[in-house]
Amino acid sequence: MAEEEKKKKVSMVVFSGDMDKLYAAFIIATGSAAAGFDVTMFFTFWGLKALQKKGVSTGHSLFGRMIGWVNGGDISKANPSRYGFLGMGRWMFHKMMKNKNVSTLPELRQLAVDLGVKMYPCQMTMDVMEYEREKFIPEITDCVGVGFFIEQASQSAFTMFI
Repeated sequence: MAEEEKKKKVSMVVFSGDMDKLYAAFIIATGSAAAGFDVTMFFTFWGLKALQKKGVSTGHSLFGRMIGWVNGGDISKANPSRYGFLGMGRWMFHKMMKNKNVSTLPELRQLAVDLGVKMYPCQMTMDVMEYEREKFIPEITDCVGVGFFIEQASQSAFTMFI
């Protein structure tokens, strides 16, 4: 593939559900899309939190329900990777960001949708953690495996892991 063809595509693996890492992922994705890049985001393990609908529970078995409970809910419930303070850190960061006019994670995710960012949850992780497609926002592109992501990444100017 010619180097010129690779210059307008970005691929990203999002495997963290931490607030700060999700901010980084969506800011890079929306910035890249606004600059004209075709952006693919592949969400796996704790990163699935970013695609989960608000107020839905996940899992069928005991372990699946426990994972859903530990994961703590949708993107608006993401805690910072440091200084969580039993939920107080999330509240503090939300307040500080609002004071600086920083978009919320749900707003950044919607901006990504509006800019045409393609968001794919990992099917294997969905199976293991007992997530169903219906538990995700309707804007996800499709549920895919790692082979699909590798193909996308092989065509990209750069690939990131967040």
